[in-house]
Amino acid sequence: MIATGERGTSSGRSRRRLTGRRWRAVAAVGIIAGAIGVPAVLAPTVSDHRVRLVAPKKIAARKPVYGSLAAPAGERVELRLRRGLRSGLLFDVRTGAVLWERDPERVLPIASLTKMMTALVVMDRAEASDGVLITAAAVHFTGSGVGLLPLGKRVSLETLLYGLLLVSGNDAAIALAEHVAGNQPGFIAMMNARARRMNLHCTHYTSVSGIVDLGNHSCAVDLARIAHAVLEQPLLARIVASRSAILPFPIKSHKLYLYNNNPLQLLRYPGVDGVKTGFTDASGQCLVATARRGRVWLGVVLLHSANTAEEAQQLLNAGFARLAAPAR
Repeated sequence: MIATGERGTSSGRSRRRLTGRRWRAVAAVGIIAGAIGVPAVLAPTVSDHRVRLVAPKKIAARKPVYGSLAAPAGERVELRLRRGLRSGLLFDVRTGAVLWERDPERVLPIASLTKMMTALVVMDRAEASDGVLITAAAVHFTGSGVGLLPLGKRVSLETLLYGLLLVSGNDAAIALAEHVAGNQPGFIAMMNARARRMNLHCTHYTSVSGIVDLGNHSCAVDLARIAHAVLEQPLLARIVASRSAILPFPIKSHKLYLYNNNPLQLLRYPGVDGVKTGFTDASGQCLVATARRGRVWLGVVLLHSANTAEEAQQLLNAGFARLAAPAR
């Protein structure tokens, strides 16, 4: 009995010594793995006490955000603009690569640049051939507008999109919002929902037109992405590239004449094909503009600029020169 007990005690001590050695081995493996930068989870099994290395799940690399990835060094632009410009971006429209930037994630009021998102939500939820009823709210607007919308009549949705994007019509924005959502607050909720789906981290809307500054804001990076989404819509791309338009309209002449207020369109800047202007006292002059020369397609975002026409041309000219794109 005593002998048996002694053997049992000796065996127990041996197992404890072995267990101790195993855990020291486990610790050693962990230290080595850490030293060489190999992540591992050590899982000793109960049945055979062998150390098993469990590989962690692979984490997918984050895709670069459009409008935030720097272009190759040979394509970047060095340019000094006036100090009054609060935020800006020069980018490749196709890739989102950034050639020049100034505080591009600064959150600022955006005035009528808001209407780019208004147009996107309308395109998501309505047809260009729809007839849009002109309500009292659309007629009694403030700020810029088409100005001739006939109360109680229907106007082509496509015509109103031209009014929204060429002359920055607040009345067109109201009419479109009410057509799609029934009321403006419901449409604003749709705008913010789409912004979330696009992972726009700077962007929030409190207005269908941009006439309200409080809580209505974005940043240059987000605006570049919104502009890219607009240009991916064939109808919207055609509208913002138009210098002028003659459209069907329910008045005596049956025609509505509209002219694009994009300063680069007014100046006939070579290759200009978009996108949107904006201005309030709080936002200052704002512009998202794009232009093509040959195979090069560049975009610029300017927020609270002293002179959008001048600064947009300076940036685009520098970008095209850097990329050796000939003027058309």
